[in-house]
Amino acid sequence: MLHVARWRVLAVIIVSLLGLIYALPNALPQSVRDSMPSFLPNKTVNLGLDLQGGSYLMFEVESQVVYKARLEAVADDLSRELRGQRRPGEPGSAKTPILFAGRGLTPDGQVARVTIQNPADVQEAIKRIQALSSPVIGLTGPTGRTDLEVKAAPGNVVEIRLTEEAKVAMTRRAVSQSIEVIRRRIDETGTKEPAITRQGVDRIVVQAPGESDPEKLKRLVGQTARLTFQMVDETVSPAEAAAGRIPPGSILLEQPGRPEEPMVLVRRRALVTGDNLTKADPGFDQQSGEPAVTFQFDGAGARAFARASTENVGKRFAIVLDDKVLSAPSIREPILGGNGQISGSFTIESANELATLLRAGALPAPLKVMEQRTVGPELGRDSINAGATAGIIAMLLIVVFMVLAYGLVFGGIAILALTVNLILILAAMTMVGATLTLPGIAGLILTIGAAVDANVLIYERMREEELAGRSTALAIDAGFKRAIVTVMDANVTALLTALILFYFGAGPVRGFAWTLSIGVITSLFTAILMTQVLVAAWYRQTKPKRLPI
Repeated sequence: MLHVARWRVLAVIIVSLLGLIYALPNALPQSVRDSMPSFLPNKTVNLGLDLQGGSYLMFEVESQVVYKARLEAVADDLSRELRGQRRPGEPGSAKTPILFAGRGLTPDGQVARVTIQNPADVQEAIKRIQALSSPVIGLTGPTGRTDLEVKAAPGNVVEIRLTEEAKVAMTRRAVSQSIEVIRRRIDETGTKEPAITRQGVDRIVVQAPGESDPEKLKRLVGQTARLTFQMVDETVSPAEAAAGRIPPGSILLEQPGRPEEPMVLVRRRALVTGDNLTKADPGFDQQSGEPAVTFQFDGAGARAFARASTENVGKRFAIVLDDKVLSAPSIREPILGGNGQISGSFTIESANELATLLRAGALPAPLKVMEQRTVGPELGRDSINAGATAGIIAMLLIVVFMVLAYGLVFGGIAILALTVNLILILAAMTMVGATLTLPGIAGLILTIGAAVDANVLIYERMREEELAGRSTALAIDAGFKRAIVTVMDANVTALLTALILFYFGAGPVRGFAWTLSIGVITSLFTAILMTQVLVAAWYRQTKPKRLPI
């Protein structure tokens, strides 16, 4: 008698029931899902931008800013090296100073230069500057290379550039960090399941289903939100600074909304940065009643801010956001608690947006909008209806084919397995939080057509075994055992193809590959395990003399 292991029967029952439980919320209205007990799953499949409507934005990470920031840091540090000062923790005594002049960056910000006054000191200067290099970290760890290329140029000039390996690594890191910051920012707004993906080397695609205001999304996502606290340089008057008399180590920044002081001269070196913030919330100024943002530093930030405010009582410091001064108050007394407030020309909405930006963190580099569009929900409804119609037609054609080719019993078993397969696909996408897109619907329809291939291979093998003279039970058993190699080969090949598409593709291609991958895995389960259990149950009940196929 045809025997099926008990674990297979239990596996089919348990997996089918779990699939039904996780897929069921997709067929229930929102009011019913809200009233379900908390221990039952109530998530549904997330609809993509092309099905639900929303905003689409493509950004380009301005990597040149990251390169320039690194070279600026090197230019600031090389003076210490050339003067022979020891770095913190460096053993040994101070080195012989090297006289230099003309330290700075080229206009494009991609080369740092310093002029060595004594030609005999050029090679020693190169050696000391090279010590400022950092190891290049690739995707799998250190590459064994450094990020600086230091060379001598005519006129006793030493030029410092970033190596190509360093630029590639910095760009990849900036894109990865930007994706995480963007995700945190959008999650703060409550937008459901945004799709944030890397495209190419330095571009990021943001798809926010249900978000109908791309301008608001662009303001939230595209702002760098680099917050710094810097001392105001009061060694020269504002008029002198505006005339170009800017002391070394200072920079003239704009202060929007303050006609009485539109420009503020501040020290380049930041006292504290937004990286030290642990909390940022919108609120109101207790004196003026205007919207403001309150913040709190972590331990290191609180100590640095307390030390700076203690040493500079009576002086002004600037709160700078993306190179624009929000406010420049005076330090009346030491600020020791690590708490503060940012006030300015805020509305309630802008205060909320700034608090959201500060909580999510700063972008490592500015983002430039390359493409922007809004997808209406009407297109999504049309796509869903078209996809549903195509799925129903595909299902009906398969039902007719299987019944005509293999009869009501074996055709019905194949259709039942296919139905469970669709339920499992829906359940799997719901469990992992996958997003269903229009190409995903195409992958789903393709899965419907390909899912019965395994049944066809198994049934045809049963026919051949019976025609060869085997009994019904042996023909069924041989049909499963001998066809399984071909079934596995076909499905594993399809799965590998889907994985390659998912890895190298982007956007719609990934949506198609994701649905196809899930469909291949569930098809193997229903075609091999479930079909075998159902056929064995039918055989034990009827004990036929011949197969009805």
